[in-house]
Amino acid sequence: MTAEASATEETAEPGGARKAAKRTLPRHARGPNWPIAVLRTARPRQWPKNLLVFAAPLAGATWGRPHGALYALVAAVAFGCASVAVYFINDVVDAERDRQHPRKRFRPVAAGDLPKSHAVVIGVLCAAAGLSAGLIVSVPLLTAAVGAYLGISFLYSFVLKNIPVVELIFVASGFLLRVLGGAAATHVPPSAWFLVVCSLGALGVAVAKRYTELAGLGPAAIQHRPVLRYYRPGALLAAQWLIGLGMIAAYLAWAAGERTDAQPWHLISAIPLAAALARFAMLTARHTTAPVEDLLTRDGLMLTCELTWLALFVTGLQA
Repeated sequence: MTAEASATEETAEPGGARKAAKRTLPRHARGPNWPIAVLRTARPRQWPKNLLVFAAPLAGATWGRPHGALYALVAAVAFGCASVAVYFINDVVDAERDRQHPRKRFRPVAAGDLPKSHAVVIGVLCAAAGLSAGLIVSVPLLTAAVGAYLGISFLYSFVLKNIPVVELIFVASGFLLRVLGGAAATHVPPSAWFLVVCSLGALGVAVAKRYTELAGLGPAAIQHRPVLRYYRPGALLAAQWLIGLGMIAAYLAWAAGERTDAQPWHLISAIPLAAALARFAMLTARHTTAPVEDLLTRDGLMLTCELTWLALFVTGLQA
């Protein structure tokens, strides 16, 4: 039986027309999968990053202003919307390259589950929502921080992601801007050492991400991210350890400047923090394509170190 005859016979059968139509329809038009595709593109697992807006109030043990917690929540929502906007636009820009990646090829835009035009519209709306949050609560510095985050993120996507080292700094700056946005919203100025700690932590995560991509994907990594041709696995691992040592030194300098009753707890908390950084470096050294976020949240020993640090840190705040 020829292919034409088979198709005609299938269409003539009850329900055959529906089957034939289903094959010709684009994937996003086949059913109620559009909302799921939108949610997946928004990356809910990445949203906890926006809790960094609470870093300055937490470190300062004060909300800084009346209803400061509410202002911090507004900042978290603003950066949440802005980061979602970046995810949607990035997935449109990187769709062709993502199709060559063992994991990212399943992203809705790359897989054809979400049309590029829809992703662009949603991205623009989310960016507008993020920028408007600071204006609604009359905190122009929050709007400036969100605007800087969007500008840097899009500049990175279209230009800077192919410049070695510079692209790592710009990736890390997104984390720092969240901290500054939260500080602006709550009127809690962070200390210089605290900002250094946050900056080095963000840079360490960015370096670890590049190492896992390069070591996990091998030669195919360059096709996915061309800038990886300028990096070497050994150099990235060494940089991660050096950044970690610098972060601990900055953390100790910050803790040493704390008030007398909190100082001992925060100095002691550097021990589990150092252990967490060492464990993170060990996990990174394994050849894996797993997201760096999974290394931070799905390893039992890593979680133990993180929770121990948090317990000591909070105890110091309440001392």
